[in-house]
Amino acid sequence: MTGSLLPDDITALAQRVVDENKAAGRVLSLAESCTGGLVAAALTEIPGSSAVLDRGFVTYSNEAKMESLDVARDIIETFGAVSIACVWAMAQGALKNSNADCAVAISGVAGPGGGTQLKPVGTVVFARAIRNSDGEPEGELKHFDVKDRAAIRHQAALVALELLLP
Repeated sequence: MTGSLLPDDITALAQRVVDENKAAGRVLSLAESCTGGLVAAALTEIPGSSAVLDRGFVTYSNEAKMESLDVARDIIETFGAVSIACVWAMAQGALKNSNADCAVAISGVAGPGGGTQLKPVGTVVFARAIRNSDGEPEGELKHFDVKDRAAIRHQAALVALELLLP
């Protein structure tokens, strides 16, 4: 896309997300931690994105996750912010606190520091929640085998955009 702030692969996928969700009549929200609003920014690069994007929550701190998305302190203390349990709660909170039909949450260790043996740099977790869905929680843990912060965030944004497709 000419004049985009973001890389072409992210912008092209964001275009698909907007087009396909618009066609499906679906509204989206995001709960982002390690991506810092990158996924919402990608969607808003697309003209007409206001038809599908309700809002995005950038909840970088644990306090923000608890205050803005109603993530229980017990979840963060027990499993950590980079866990399927946390992103599932983030996605549920994004649905509860928005007018969206679908919410995606992202949390991870983008580095270069902050990694542990159990959750090394490049560990990113994702969850998708659909309003009024009785299905099992949808969550996924990925490990991006790159040590570059920008590359990890780039890959995480692409996965999150894929999860937003109907």
